[in-house]
Amino acid sequence: MTLDAAKEFFSCLALRHTPGLGPRSWKRLLSGYQSAFEAVSDARNWSSRKLLPKNRAEVFLAEPWRPGAEAEYRSARSLGARVITWFDPKYPKRLREIPDPPALLYAQGDLSLLRNPFVAVVGARECTLLGLQSVERISSELSRFGVTVVSGLAAGIDRQAHTAALGHVGSSIAVLGAGLDVHYPPENEDVRQALEHRGLVITEFGPGTRPEARNFPYRNRIISGLSLGVLVAEAASRSGSLITARLAAEQGREVFALPGPLGQPTFAGCHRLIKQGAALVESAEDIVRTLRYQFSAELTAVPKALPGQAQPDAPVQAARSAPSGASLAAAASALAAAAQPRPWPENLTDDEKTLLSLLTLDAKIHMDSLIQALGWESHMVSRRLLVLEMQGLVRQWPGMYYSLA
Repeated sequence: MTLDAAKEFFSCLALRHTPGLGPRSWKRLLSGYQSAFEAVSDARNWSSRKLLPKNRAEVFLAEPWRPGAEAEYRSARSLGARVITWFDPKYPKRLREIPDPPALLYAQGDLSLLRNPFVAVVGARECTLLGLQSVERISSELSRFGVTVVSGLAAGIDRQAHTAALGHVGSSIAVLGAGLDVHYPPENEDVRQALEHRGLVITEFGPGTRPEARNFPYRNRIISGLSLGVLVAEAASRSGSLITARLAAEQGREVFALPGPLGQPTFAGCHRLIKQGAALVESAEDIVRTLRYQFSAELTAVPKALPGQAQPDAPVQAARSAPSGASLAAAASALAAAAQPRPWPENLTDDEKTLLSLLTLDAKIHMDSLIQALGWESHMVSRRLLVLEMQGLVRQWPGMYYSLA
């Protein structure tokens, strides 16, 4: 950790350990400065700048936060935790926009996932086979689309959502209601290990924080705050998942619910959400269609290529007649000079036109072949295919095959 990063970290801890200051106060303060260190260094002027009342600034200046902040700082450094503070470019933009965002996040795993679009999938710990099967299918489909599935690492629905999404390009993020060094629940240790290696685990709670009941509503606001929408897959009438759904609605997120058999108690909460206006969901496609405009805005911001990565050739006519699953690289190289670009809608990027030119109406091409031909990373191809599919230009077939729509 650099000196500047350490100063930012400790400044955020100082705010968090100050009595009387909460997430809404942190956001108001941090939004008024260029860094957290600048914010805490200017505490004497908080009142004159109308950021916080004078008595709150006086409390901060008395430094009651110091013992707690120093203890957490030492614990985090000893743990080797990766820290994402408010002004860090990796801090998720959508999370920063909620009324009560965390000042910092601890993380373990693949931080690049924080650039993805997210959908939360939450539900009951004690769930039915129908709920588990539905969540497995929907989470897997979302991840294939390049959407990262967010959940809370609880037993039941959460576990199934993480497991299903981890096997595909979108992967999964777990938000904890405890410290990063606390592995809970113990029966999900296998999923936790998989998330640390192929997904991401995050929390706002400092090392050593136990999974107390009061922590989980705070965790839930992060689950919904990260996400474009929240799917409640199975929930009884008093389920904690309904808290996440309420927070999502308050944050302006879409709320989805999975219907179940009439009279089944574990779906009573889902049916109530649907009556209150939540979108009824039977597949990942239902979610993607509802969120298509938000997805398009986020996915079209994907960079064209990583530094040093090969850029694709011009549109290749030969690829349009390639057999299903065949390698497109050789055909693209051999016939590039003879290619005749096809007219596409004016709002498409050059990369999207290139990708479309590798597809045909009468042949299905596997995504791996597209990746090989384009020379892009898999998540870039997956995201651009999703954008094109939402525009009605591409059709996805079972087994990750694609054609023109």
